[in-house]
Amino acid sequence: MSTAPNGNAPAPAPATAALARLADMEARALEGGGAARVERQHAAGKLTARERIELLCDAGTFVELDKFVTHRCADFNMQEQKILGDGVVTGYGEIDGRLTYLFAQDFTVFGGSLSGAYATKICKVMDLAMKVGAPVVGLNDSGGARIQEGVVSLAGYADIFTRNVLSSGVIPQISAIMGPCAGGAVYSPAMTDFILMVEGTSYMFITGPDVIKTVTQQEVSKEALGGAHTHAARSGVCHLAVADERACLEAIRELLSFMPQNNMEDPPVRPTRDRADRADPALDTVIPPEPNKPYDMRDVITKVVDDGKLVEIQPEYAQNMLVGFARLDGQAVGVVANQPAHLAGCLDINASIKAARFVRFCDCFNIPLVTFVDVPGFLPGTDQEYGGIIKHGAKLLYAFTEATVPKVTVITRKAYGGAYDVMASKHIRADINYAYPTAEIAVMGPDGAVNIVFRDQLAAAADPDAARKAYIAEYREKFANPYNAAELGYIDEVIHPRETRHKLIRALKMLKNKRQENPPKKHGNIPL
Repeated sequence: MSTAPNGNAPAPAPATAALARLADMEARALEGGGAARVERQHAAGKLTARERIELLCDAGTFVELDKFVTHRCADFNMQEQKILGDGVVTGYGEIDGRLTYLFAQDFTVFGGSLSGAYATKICKVMDLAMKVGAPVVGLNDSGGARIQEGVVSLAGYADIFTRNVLSSGVIPQISAIMGPCAGGAVYSPAMTDFILMVEGTSYMFITGPDVIKTVTQQEVSKEALGGAHTHAARSGVCHLAVADERACLEAIRELLSFMPQNNMEDPPVRPTRDRADRADPALDTVIPPEPNKPYDMRDVITKVVDDGKLVEIQPEYAQNMLVGFARLDGQAVGVVANQPAHLAGCLDINASIKAARFVRFCDCFNIPLVTFVDVPGFLPGTDQEYGGIIKHGAKLLYAFTEATVPKVTVITRKAYGGAYDVMASKHIRADINYAYPTAEIAVMGPDGAVNIVFRDQLAAAADPDAARKAYIAEYREKFANPYNAAELGYIDEVIHPRETRHKLIRALKMLKNKRQENPPKKHGNIPL
């Protein structure tokens, strides 16, 4: 043991000094922006980056990377303001025992603003995720680009965007907006698979209220411009708006439970006590006998899927279309369904975009598609035509046709015109198509068809109203039923509604080893 020069106490051994330095740096890295800023974060109803990670990951599994990284900027006296970690916590952990990479922006450090070093940290975990094939979760809470770094921070954003694009369809990507997300910062979340927002504390916009007021003279609050419900209900940018951060993190865990680790794997199977052959007599009467009477398609779906659980995606947006995740005999499935309780279940621009994006996600990650159809057609109107319903409706047609995962369709009531084709019909490569006895499969509804087919007879009839009723009854008997389509092989089976669950599960088991490939090409040209 060495002795101090004054002979009073031994000098610390070199190893001890090194360990003390490491411990000191680790402690400073954990402090983030300091106690005062952490208090402000909590006062705003927000957790810190590390608190969020602890709630998201399985206990004790998170491994942090690059905790000692600092920025490299020497302008504006930034060399005097260096904080270990530089405003973003990155690493990997486990969620339900499965490897997940993540980054959590730390608003207590420079307002979470992105620097070149900060971007490099995020890019590192994204690259690792691609190498090993595991999801990436981003917890966003940032004021945007770090102005002091100028174009370096902009380059950092572009580096992240590039990885978002290259990762798309290869590994799942989920973004949680847990604070501000403005300017160029919104484009990375926009290219991920799902965006979650927290009510009251998160917002997204390209230009903020102050810029909008200066340029356009419009006055709008942050919440009205880019809050959680604005994007969940109006723009469709947000897939799920949740009440608080804990609910947000739990929702992420639930979403990941339906997804495989990457595009080469199948989704995880969860055991269920819900019998595969369970019949539900209530399904026999859930479809109203009156063809124009609305009903809630959720009442069909929840009676069919495991434990009655449907995890809806974008529930506030385009409510004439339902999409979400469920399980059938433990197998994850993507559910797409018209909603007769809203706009009669018509397809419109927003519904088509909503469903098309969801269908393509499921196809990317080997999640079978189950489609419930009750669609009277495309929504008529000048707003729809001028808005491009032809192009946007074609997106859903394209998505269903392109998908090679198992596809099973159930027509519960109406399936009219081109909308019948679009909603996973046999003609666009659906594998198994069922219909209820209440199904009406035709070019158009009886009322419209009679006005065209029997125009001359109605004009000459002594009692046009009575004649119209008779012709409608005749048309309904001949065409507004599933049996004509079944005779042609367009419907594989007309089923008793109570047996829907058993039929779907058997079909999906039969299709488990389905192999279908599209023609070799760089990529298709979806009508964007």
